[in-house]
Amino acid sequence: MKAVLCKELGPPDSLQLREIDIDPPAADEVQIRIDACGINFPDLLMIEGKYQERPPLPFIPCGEVAGTVCATGGSVSSFNIGDPVMAVTYRGGLAERINVRADSVIRRPASMPATVAAGFPGVYATSYHALKQRAALQPGETLLVLGAAGGVGLAAVQLGLGMGARVIAAVGSEDKAAALREMGVHDVINYQTADLKEQIKTLTDGRGVDVVYDPVGGDLFDTAVRCIAWNGRLLVVGFATGRIPELPVNLALLKGLAVVGVFYGRFEKEQPALAEQNMAELLQLYVDGRIAPVVHQVFPLQDYATALNALTTRKVVGKVVVETGTLDAHD
Repeated sequence: MKAVLCKELGPPDSLQLREIDIDPPAADEVQIRIDACGINFPDLLMIEGKYQERPPLPFIPCGEVAGTVCATGGSVSSFNIGDPVMAVTYRGGLAERINVRADSVIRRPASMPATVAAGFPGVYATSYHALKQRAALQPGETLLVLGAAGGVGLAAVQLGLGMGARVIAAVGSEDKAAALREMGVHDVINYQTADLKEQIKTLTDGRGVDVVYDPVGGDLFDTAVRCIAWNGRLLVVGFATGRIPELPVNLALLKGLAVVGVFYGRFEKEQPALAEQNMAELLQLYVDGRIAPVVHQVFPLQDYATALNALTTRKVVGKVVVETGTLDAHD
């Protein structure tokens, strides 16, 4: 099969498209013919060696996939060849096929195209777990979403609105702000041209926000933590800026603040039944039309570097997706 390999840590242009062998699925695995793979910012960090998990070299990057089952292991009875599925695999996604444990594979609705499904399970599962279990977000509360135009950020915006919260979306450009307003998000702040802290103060009549959803880190974290109301919750989702911030703990004391980590991969392993329930609820929300994944752009597999680099431009609204097709591997 054809696959993109990370043989040395570095930027997307250092990756290589190669022809490699794939083993048959193990007894408890299914093999998925990958039709589409979602690209996430942690994928960039992983290939550069900046992510908290550092897989041994070489590895196939990206791990949010959608496709169809093309083979099953001997003990698998829950899936058949031809079933449309999706999975969060964390790596191995920029390839034509992948072997995945059957209990990690999700049957996707017939109405969900592969390019949409490739941007669904990771970002929506992360954001739903963050808002539902970690923040216990309540109707009428105010939710500030940083990086609100990105994959997990936009999912958090949609889910927060669906959970009855007032959502304030923070983005880094006027184009992103306009896109979110077109989606019906009323309170949008472009933090490149406006003072985030002052805007939050104005929008909340000086009270602050109940929950901050932060996949960004860096300077935005430093500002957002000062915008939280009494008994607020700060969700630590990721560090897209590359800088892991530090919290002056006196602010936690003064605000009665709870700093809450969100690590979906660990949650899925520790509480699989709850993770499965969350996914069932998310799929129902999709079928009912109450959440609508946004695909920014779709690239062919040979343009993997362009797809990954698209995230560095900070112009993406929603998800970048790579489609796997027939092509010739090259050096």
